[in-house]
Amino acid sequence: MQGHPWWPSMVCSHPVSGSHIRVRDKQQEIHVHFFGDPVTRGWVLSNACKPYGGSTIRSARKGGLFFSTAPGMQQSLKQADSAMSLPRKKRFEIPVSTKSSDDDESGEDDDREEGSSLGNGTKEDDDCNGLAMEVDGETVITEGKHENENDGKGLISQRVKRSKRHTSPQVRDNQHTKRRRLIDSCSESDGNEESADDFKPGEENAESSSESDSHSEVEENSPNEESEPDMPVKVKGKQRKASFGASKVSGGGDQVPGQSLKMQRSPCTSHQPNKANNTPLKPGAMDTKEKGNTTVTDGGRDDHKIWNHETLDWLKEDKRMDAKRHKSNHPDFDPTTLYIPERYIHECTPGVKRWWEIKATMFDTIIFFKVGKFYELYHMDAVVGVEELGLLFMKGSWAHSGFPEASLARYAAGLVQKGFKVARVEQTETPEMMEARCRNMARAPSKFDKVVRREVCRIITKGTQTCSVVDGTLGESDSHFLLAVKEKELSVDTGENCQEEPAVRRFGICFVDASIGRFCLGEFADDRHCSRFRTLIAHHVPVQVLIERGSLSTEVQKIIRVTLASALQEQLVPGSQFWDASKTLKILAEEEYFGKEKIEAGDARPGGLPPVLQEMTAGTDALGLSAAEDCELMLSALGACFFYLRKCLVDRELISMGNFERYVPPDIASCRDGSDSNPSQLFGRQMILDGLTLANLEVLRNSTTGTTEATLLERLDSCATPFGKRLLRQWLVAPLCHPKSINDRLDALEDLMAISEQVTKVKELLRKLPDLERLLSKIHSIGLRPRGGSSDPDSRAIFYEEREYSRRKIADFLATIDGFQTAQKAVYTLKDCLSGFKSRLLRRVAAEAGEESDGLFPELTDDLKYWNTAFDHTKAHSRGDIEPKPGFDPEYDQALADIKDITQNLMDYLERQGKRIGCRKLRYWGTGRNRFQLEVPDGALVDSVPNEYQLKTTKKGCKRYWTPEIERLLGKLTAAEDRRTALQNDCLRRLFSHFDSSYQRWIAAVECVSVLDVLLSLANYSESGGMVGGSMCRPTVKLSKKRMPWLELRESRHPCVFRGAFGDDFIPNDILIGVEDADEGLSPARCVLVTGPNMGGKSTLMRQAGLTIVLAQLGCFVPAESCFLSPVDRVFTRLGASDRIMSGESTFFVELSETSSILRHATTHSLVLLDELGKWLCNVNISLLERMMPTDEIPDPNDGFIFAEGSLVNVVEHSCELKSSVVALFGVCREIEPFMLSASDFVLFDAAGRGTATYDGTAIASAVVHELAQNIGCRTLFSTHYHSLVEDFAKSTSVRLGHMACMVENENDDDPSQETITFLYKFVGGACPKSYGFNAARLAGLPDEVIKQGHRKAQEFERSTNALRAFRKLFTMPRKKICAKSVAKLLKLVSEP
Repeated sequence: MQGHPWWPSMVCSHPVSGSHIRVRDKQQEIHVHFFGDPVTRGWVLSNACKPYGGSTIRSARKGGLFFSTAPGMQQSLKQADSAMSLPRKKRFEIPVSTKSSDDDESGEDDDREEGSSLGNGTKEDDDCNGLAMEVDGETVITEGKHENENDGKGLISQRVKRSKRHTSPQVRDNQHTKRRRLIDSCSESDGNEESADDFKPGEENAESSSESDSHSEVEENSPNEESEPDMPVKVKGKQRKASFGASKVSGGGDQVPGQSLKMQRSPCTSHQPNKANNTPLKPGAMDTKEKGNTTVTDGGRDDHKIWNHETLDWLKEDKRMDAKRHKSNHPDFDPTTLYIPERYIHECTPGVKRWWEIKATMFDTIIFFKVGKFYELYHMDAVVGVEELGLLFMKGSWAHSGFPEASLARYAAGLVQKGFKVARVEQTETPEMMEARCRNMARAPSKFDKVVRREVCRIITKGTQTCSVVDGTLGESDSHFLLAVKEKELSVDTGENCQEEPAVRRFGICFVDASIGRFCLGEFADDRHCSRFRTLIAHHVPVQVLIERGSLSTEVQKIIRVTLASALQEQLVPGSQFWDASKTLKILAEEEYFGKEKIEAGDARPGGLPPVLQEMTAGTDALGLSAAEDCELMLSALGACFFYLRKCLVDRELISMGNFERYVPPDIASCRDGSDSNPSQLFGRQMILDGLTLANLEVLRNSTTGTTEATLLERLDSCATPFGKRLLRQWLVAPLCHPKSINDRLDALEDLMAISEQVTKVKELLRKLPDLERLLSKIHSIGLRPRGGSSDPDSRAIFYEEREYSRRKIADFLATIDGFQTAQKAVYTLKDCLSGFKSRLLRRVAAEAGEESDGLFPELTDDLKYWNTAFDHTKAHSRGDIEPKPGFDPEYDQALADIKDITQNLMDYLERQGKRIGCRKLRYWGTGRNRFQLEVPDGALVDSVPNEYQLKTTKKGCKRYWTPEIERLLGKLTAAEDRRTALQNDCLRRLFSHFDSSYQRWIAAVECVSVLDVLLSLANYSESGGMVGGSMCRPTVKLSKKRMPWLELRESRHPCVFRGAFGDDFIPNDILIGVEDADEGLSPARCVLVTGPNMGGKSTLMRQAGLTIVLAQLGCFVPAESCFLSPVDRVFTRLGASDRIMSGESTFFVELSETSSILRHATTHSLVLLDELGKWLCNVNISLLERMMPTDEIPDPNDGFIFAEGSLVNVVEHSCELKSSVVALFGVCREIEPFMLSASDFVLFDAAGRGTATYDGTAIASAVVHELAQNIGCRTLFSTHYHSLVEDFAKSTSVRLGHMACMVENENDDDPSQETITFLYKFVGGACPKSYGFNAARLAGLPDEVIKQGHRKAQEFERSTNALRAFRKLFTMPRKKICAKSVAKLLKLVSEP
């Protein structure tokens, strides 16, 4: 060992390899046997070996090179002398240790395998840990022969310190399986004399930091005796312990709690505690005295395993307390914090204590704890890592796993996508920095001071995930919104909303897209159904919601709990976490998020706030610390976002972008003030599609799988860029209302379809673009100047992969530059076609901005040329740093110029001094800060030495001098060099900051390209027919003051359905509302009652109409022969049926709530799609059972066969819509078919056979139709099975009848099971005579007898209904009209089956 005395040894062959010499790291090593007790062996450098001449030679005596007073030396010399007296062959019989030394281990394991979950073990780690030999079970060879003739030579060797290496597979195969246990460096063991070193609170630990908080991996059956303290290879009893903080670069050699010096990622054998020394592990070893009977298995978790953290009493669920010592049943309990007993935390080693301190403040977060170049997970976090990420447990009785730094992005993203929060804890100082800190302390540093600092540098959640080279980027193009909600109950209507229903609450909201740094703030009044709030969360679906604890009403809590069930929900404490408006504005002013460059660019005002935020402050407050009227709630919501972003340590990089927008609900101008028939109110507005409509029409997600499959979004989306896909989604949820804007988009599509060759080239270029919008956000965050302090720990983090991260930054930057060059080429491709474009929108996004043009695409030629010549791109990408070319960085150029000038001044001074003393050989000598010493040959100074010459060093034949002028120039040179180095190190950040200074120009180009990309996608759908197999037409959207709203679709098809339910072509249909057609006998009524057989296609027709209108006002061609309509301001849907069990709302209640919203918000320009209103108001009783089963088979309810309404068990609820041509009765019958029930069966139905309903449902439906048709006058499609409803409106001029046609074969009034119904899927005028529900029962496979019995019951119900109708007519008929003829008609009506 370096610094160890020379030791007598003997050359011998390695017991495994059979060789006594090897070459490693270009140096020759010799394998030797060290004499002593116990005997050891190892590889030493050949230049550290000298021949041994016996203990009597001069060099072995006092004052000699080999002399030593070490206790073990004399005994070793005697053994060496005895061996020298033996013949060479006899020396082979000397017992040689087969114990594995650290130098036996192969070099292939010097670097830890990246795929393993290890925390230390790198070469750098062990260099700073000192020698840490692993001692195995010892076996001594008592006989054997060595073939090498050099074996047995006596040597004096000096052990040179080398890094610990892993045992090679060959050596491991020849050794016994090692059984290890973890020994805490401070643990107390029975009969162990080292127990005095145990750390005790209040006492100063005498050990150094390198021996204070690490743990050694020992062999359980190794002897307890200690070797001599100065033996060349120490045995286990005196093994040096590794420090938790005294590692080399970035503390790579830290030992985390309980971590062994050598850990394996692969599964290893079970480990049992040492029975001979059954000492409980201390908390410092990540263990506890309350271990109980634990079984330790590594590489995975067995069902019977109990981890040590699971035995901690204060960590159990029923006893756990938060940081304020509140239990879980306390109203102020904070589940994100944890109380740790002071006794336990004080017994921990420094590294363990730091981990628990962090965990106590973020108990709900998975901590990635940096140790060297690895991230470690402990205790409950390790269990999550193994279960969710597929990591493997390391050895030990405490849960422990990990992964290398290079894999951070992949593992962090994996947990975040599964709903976990991840905290990245980094080492923020090197061991050298730690030592300097300890030296400068006013008091003596304790062991808790002698550990490298670790700080939380980033908390990653779903809603705060940014694009980062360290933490990774989002893998999908969709936005991930963080939403903050502030609610205020209103006692009376404030008059701010123009709805008939008074506002009962007011919302302040703020949602953030962290991936691009965009903030949207809004405040609005809302009704009791929270209609605007529901629309908001449907358009901007949040992945994480911030809620003020105890402030939201029950209704809003239900909406968030049900509608946003998959979103993370964070409850913030009012005031301290969920800030009010004043505190938000105060923090904004104090933190100075918006610098001078923002003010100069016009993005912020002198007050420091961007214009959008400035408008929200009170005009009377010159300091801007008071909120304006009607802005307090939104600023409070903004404060909640600020707090949470600050907690996640991303506030500065997002807020400093100044990207704030005002959110206005889409229906804010749709007030029904009695003049809603005025078309001018539609100008500048967007169509409103609320969350229910988006779901029912399956615009963004399908109702079956929740994916985009077979949705309108999927059919339209052929965008080539991620930011284009995001814009398409925004357009889709908010179609246009102004005909001029709609026609301009349609003109753009026609223009693009006319230049197919150029369009193909543009598409190919756009496919090469990265996500420029997110890259700009990433460049902005990298270009921020570090603030230092506790708010910016990431700037102090020590990374092993720093060079790799620099390469990624440069690669992203180069990709951004190349992307803008490609975008410019795409725009230039359309340059020659601009003059022929009819669309102003297309001309503006495809033309460069200039004085003679209204183009929006910025002029980027000069900027791109500048960045292409600023530095060598190839060299920067390969080296991971940037050396700017002259002219790029004035400060850097000035530093280089200063260095050159000062160096030249020094050379001129040298020349002058040479002439002065008359010496031509005068030259400078020296390095570093001792440079530029005048080296004067002896004899050159014939006369006296000049007074200013100061002698620095002398050498044979010359003397070296400094002068005040040299010192002055050297000081200036050193300062200039330091300035150059600092600028070069900061060059990458300043380069990104300089690029970000033109953010508005770059983002303008991105916006133009995104619009072009969306237009190309719509043009592709319009040109290809949307793959629906039919013609496409350009819709005609017009406004007319003389004509009421109308809709005329000829031969229209469903925009998303390509084929029918059975694989045949989709049947086109005409849909006419508010259109008079004399040829077909159609009235101009704006309400159409739709009837037809079950599975006939009524629901499909209604969805088809809704989606076609959305498509038309989006500015896209539609699948139809012709399309004429007046703009629709809002689409309402009430399709399908479902309850809200979590909200305690029945199906019928939900149905009526949706209808209530329609009646209150619909205007003359709205489109209403209502599907079978009131169908759930059914009486489910024994009469229903009679309809479904023969009379003699009806079981007695007392026998256990029960029908119940609204049951939560086996509820049969199927939508009565034509989705894949399956209807409710079909599903019901599928459920009924299997049972030929016995009395012991228990079956629950919910409104089976709901095609017929009570008079209550009919009455409600009739009233709703009357309101829509007579009072509101909006375009309506109302499907129903209420034939009495059809009769009521058969002669109404405001209601028209229509039905889905079908063809009936083998019609049989007595046996409907023999009928064959062929669905024609054609929408024609008139009413359908029947619903043909028994046909659906037959298709579902219901037994014929059940169908027949049901049919007989249906006839009975029909006769009863007819009799009641005749009775009512008879008693309401005037006496004068009562005659034999009228009575005969009534009797005939009663007698009809």
